[in-house]
Amino acid sequence: MEVKLVSLSPDDRERFIRDNQDAFNYGALVEFGKRDDHFEEDGEIISRETIDAAIRGGEAYRIVRDGKKVGGAVIRTDGERGDLELLFVSPEVHGEGIGYAAWREIERLHPEVKVWETVTPYFEKRNIHFYVNRCGFHIVEFFCSRHPDPNDRDGTNPDADGLFEDGMFRFEKRI
Repeated sequence: MEVKLVSLSPDDRERFIRDNQDAFNYGALVEFGKRDDHFEEDGEIISRETIDAAIRGGEAYRIVRDGKKVGGAVIRTDGERGDLELLFVSPEVHGEGIGYAAWREIERLHPEVKVWETVTPYFEKRNIHFYVNRCGFHIVEFFCSRHPDPNDRDGTNPDADGLFEDGMFRFEKRI
């Protein structure tokens, strides 16, 4: 199995956004069924606007296995610090080591980064397991209504407590 990161091409941007939404929706639907109170926009756990903003502000990659697009990632780096903005793998290939291989490739591409950070909603048990047990991240903070994300000063950052008032875990990996 060969897993590569390929820079997102402009003609693949819309499909990338849709694939990202499908992957995030899958996790929420597995956990909550058809309940819709965790969705950011009508029927979507993560909005097109949120994904588009991440792409505009970072480096976007398609995860490709054996020539087939099976996921994506968006990262931002600033010297020794890096943010994993988005990482998703198509549900059809969950559990095949693709996410971990992609993460290792991200680390290889950015050896200058000494501290990586990411967040995930409290209900994403697969993500929590992946970041902590597979990738070596540590949970360092829990954002919720009693402890809001300080980066969400105006309450409009959907990745902070504005969307998931029930909680978002913040993770760090120090290399």
